Amino acid sequence: MLSDQKLDQILTRYATLESQLVNASQTPILLAERSRDYASLTPVVEAIRTFQSVRQEYEELVPIAEGDDPDLAAMAREDRASLEGRLADLEQRIRRMLLPRDKADDSNVIIEVRAGTGGMEAALFAADLFRMYQRYADLKGWKVELLSSAVADLGGYREIIASITGSGVFAQLKFESGVHRVQRVPETESGGRIHTSAATVAILPEPKDVDIVIDDKDLRVDVYRASGPGGQSVNTTDSAVRITHLPTGITVTQQDEKSQHKNRAKAMKVLRARLYETERARQANERAADRRGQVGSGDRSERVRTYNFPQGRVTDHRINLTLHKLQRILGGDDLDELINALIMDDEAGRLAAADEADVDNGS
Repeated sequence: MLSDQKLDQILTRYATLESQLVNASQTPILLAERSRDYASLTPVVEAIRTFQSVRQEYEELVPIAEGDDPDLAAMAREDRASLEGRLADLEQRIRRMLLPRDKADDSNVIIEVRAGTGGMEAALFAADLFRMYQRYADLKGWKVELLSSAVADLGGYREIIASITGSGVFAQLKFESGVHRVQRVPETESGGRIHTSAATVAILPEPKDVDIVIDDKDLRVDVYRASGPGGQSVNTTDSAVRITHLPTGITVTQQDEKSQHKNRAKAMKVLRARLYETERARQANERAADRRGQVGSGDRSERVRTYNFPQGRVTDHRINLTLHKLQRILGGDDLDELINALIMDDEAGRLAAADEADVDNGS
């Protein structure tokens, strides 16, 4: 339940910011900070004011609904019933708006897709998944930049890494991390048997400069000649780069570019994202938060989602949602339906946790 005290605190904070914004003596940095706070609170305040207005209208109907005129009383009771539903919707909307936001939600991401259990079929499935996200990004107007890839001998990818930039990318994609499982008959299977393979997806928010600092003395940089499939040399210069972050042991290899400088820049971009996600996970563990969507080992038995080709269905096991539109989801067109359901489920869980906290606090 929304308490009047909480609503009044928000309105008071908004009024304070409003008065501070006309203060000409504040610094540009402070002005920008207060402007952002004011802008983020504006839709919340508008919803609160609508809620209070509807509630007042509802309360004004009470004496009429309990009055002596039967016709007026019946009309008032009918209007009150309608307003009750609107009040409930407004309250739920405000509560959702007041949920704490993940500070990484507005971040761009590094996406890493790797073949798991299943050999060649897993590599082909990893390619299918990457194309799905690439198409989804195109539909959203996001930009995809390939950072590195390791092509499997018979097609597909052992690993492919890219950056995706745009508005609210991490907020939309963060629940895609995990083991994705495919069930289908491989093209090379003469007996027509259904095989189960897996690929892992990792969605890492790209840190801003203030989020993660890397000390040069903590890095070991190795350079060597790039190699192609089968290990043959594809470059006569030492352009490939391997960067190891000594404190964590995280290693990133980059050889797609012919320039050592470009390979190093791409490797550092991936390293920063991995370190940032490691730090985010550490902080979440300290808060005893349930960090959803772990990538896992890539084993068939671990999965967040299954793509079943014979039945044309996709099932997300975290929310028990099955959609019989596999091709449209793999094509990126209907991936939003799964993503939005996951976001709503997460929102519902956080609202329930907030309710429990209010009860514990006696609110």
